[in-house]
Amino acid sequence: MADRTLFTLVTALITLSIITVYSMSEFVVLLDKTNDFHFFFRSIFFGFFAILIMWALSTQDPKKWINPLGMTLFVTSTLVMIAMPFLPESLVHAVGGAKRWIKIAGLSVAPVEFFKIGFIWFLAWSFSRKIERKPNNSLKEEALTFLPYGVMFGGVMFMIAFIQNDLGQVMVLGMTMIVMLTFAGSSFRFFLSMFGFIIIAGIAFIVSKEHRIERVKSWWAIAQDSVLSIFPADIADKLRVPIDVVPYQIGYSLNAIHHGGILGNGLADGGYKLGFLSDVHTDFILAGATEEYGFLGTFLIVFLFGWIILRIMRIANRAPSKMFSLLTLGIALDLAFSFLLNSYGISGITPIKGIAVPFLSYGGSSIIASSIAIGMVLMISKKAHS
Repeated sequence: MADRTLFTLVTALITLSIITVYSMSEFVVLLDKTNDFHFFFRSIFFGFFAILIMWALSTQDPKKWINPLGMTLFVTSTLVMIAMPFLPESLVHAVGGAKRWIKIAGLSVAPVEFFKIGFIWFLAWSFSRKIERKPNNSLKEEALTFLPYGVMFGGVMFMIAFIQNDLGQVMVLGMTMIVMLTFAGSSFRFFLSMFGFIIIAGIAFIVSKEHRIERVKSWWAIAQDSVLSIFPADIADKLRVPIDVVPYQIGYSLNAIHHGGILGNGLADGGYKLGFLSDVHTDFILAGATEEYGFLGTFLIVFLFGWIILRIMRIANRAPSKMFSLLTLGIALDLAFSFLLNSYGISGITPIKGIAVPFLSYGGSSIIASSIAIGMVLMISKKAHS
């Protein structure tokens, strides 16, 4: 029997998302002059479809379904993302010059959301066959074993970070990959080497685009006073960077969080969602929710999400095979890193990455892809050892 607790927790988070998106979209429907219930009805549709997908997949045999499903997601989404830069604007929706969404049957679909699940499946499938824990392995031998994956990830970075202009998703996939690699059998020293390489590569990608530099400046405008306060005054003055941009996004986000207090202003009574916080129903939904639900309400969201991650980790620990264990672990890491990068961004701890909160932010592609991932975990949970 599939893990009912996990299914119930995800369903509860999706239900909370429908309510929250309806409240957060109040200003957006006025600005776009759409029906007041536009986002509400779409959230219900995607939420119901996501729950149906989880249930349907949970009834299937993982030994028959996991590999065909993972292969389909990986190959199809890769081909679509490669083709997107060459497709006409009638088929591809571009924002800021980046073509991230393809139009299918009147809906905008983000292939990268499905690619992440397919890529995690590929890593689990391949790592379980190629990576083994050997006590006498040298760093050079490990590097040579990893080289094909590194070349592939370089292609992924180019496809997502450069062509689609989405560095946040690359960071999520990069961190997920090196943790999966370690659990597959790689040494801790190789983990540290890869972690350092990803940091260097991330810095290189940041400085390659002006808008990413501006995001870092905007974040540093908020963070530098508290960070530099621990240094002596003469050193702090040398490290202080003059800011030319107004960090309104992070500033309004922090104000919304502070304004919520312990109990919040109440559902639909938030003020910063009314034109101050952009993308409040997507990327900044946690900030808007904190203003309305308060610390206690946000704690409930974090608690639900943390419980979901722990349930998935438990299934990974009891999975019947190395491949299933790595796949389940990868899905947990993808969800956890996405949540952390979003929450750190809206609270000013790190620069904003533009990553949705899984199961909470508005967006059909994100919730459907995440529900497929949970469906795969539920399949595996039926075979997990007690």
